[in-house]
Amino acid sequence: MNCKKLLLPIVLLSLFTACVPAKKYEELVQRRVACEEQNDVLKEKTRELEEQMTEVQSKFEDYDRRLKGLQADTTVQGKSLRTLTKNYDKLNQTYDLLLDKNRELLAGNAADNKRLFGSLQNAEGRLQAQKDALDELSESLKQKEQNLEKLTSDLEDREAKVAELQKILSDKDSTVNALRMKVQDALLGFENNGLTIEKRNGKVYVSLDESLLYQSGSYSIDLKGQEVLKKLAVVLEQNLDINILVEGHTDNVPLKSSGPIADNWDLSVRRATAVVKIIVDNSKVDPSRLTAAGRGEYVPIASNKTKEGRTQNRRTEIILSPKLDELLEILGE
Repeated sequence: MNCKKLLLPIVLLSLFTACVPAKKYEELVQRRVACEEQNDVLKEKTRELEEQMTEVQSKFEDYDRRLKGLQADTTVQGKSLRTLTKNYDKLNQTYDLLLDKNRELLAGNAADNKRLFGSLQNAEGRLQAQKDALDELSESLKQKEQNLEKLTSDLEDREAKVAELQKILSDKDSTVNALRMKVQDALLGFENNGLTIEKRNGKVYVSLDESLLYQSGSYSIDLKGQEVLKKLAVVLEQNLDINILVEGHTDNVPLKSSGPIADNWDLSVRRATAVVKIIVDNSKVDPSRLTAAGRGEYVPIASNKTKEGRTQNRRTEIILSPKLDELLEILGE
């Protein structure tokens, strides 16, 4: 524009005075053409930069929308995104300022235009670096989104297994309740007469006082105790998915015997074994379902300091629990 303003008076002056030599006029024309070409080049560069800026802005807006849609953005990545956005805004301001300067310098000399072009190139380089950083962050968030999808799938699988486990446990609980009712019906005449039946921890506990089964210090089961065990054996024979644990318990009074029984622990084991033999001998219960254990004086249910407490502690417990093979198999998986 300055070149045009400079050449116009000169041309007009040469036309009116006809005093300007042809060589001078030709030189002025060449300078004008050079200025116009340089001006066109700078305009084209400016247009290209504006197009690139528009493209970068469009891509940034797309990345920004994608980033906002990701649910797994971590604190560090969120902070990085905010920093990058802030830097990008600053670069935008710088770029706008450079554009303003470019418009001003287009009217100035070639040296200023060259400096402006260099500044624009630097701004473009920084914008490219910013874009690369956004691409890297986007890729990281994409990977985290994929990981989240996998975790969600795994969680759904686990929830399905939990539901399956809950159903199995519910079925087992129903089985235990039904078993408790059957045992109560079978031993109706003995309950509260030295025998108690209760459900605890998903199992049925049949507790028999010493007086219902043995003489003091003995592990031989009397007729009344055998009657109870035979009736119980009928129920156990009909419920195949039940494991049977027989536990013998004593008080803490030392055993005063010179016979084959060594101590209270020995007595508790022998009593549990005697109960197991009565059940096996009087039913078709598979012996592999039965376990005999002696706990001696070490699992009391009452204080051994009183006669009543010691009486309660001298007991035999038959613990009935459903088999959990199916449950254990799922847990193993």
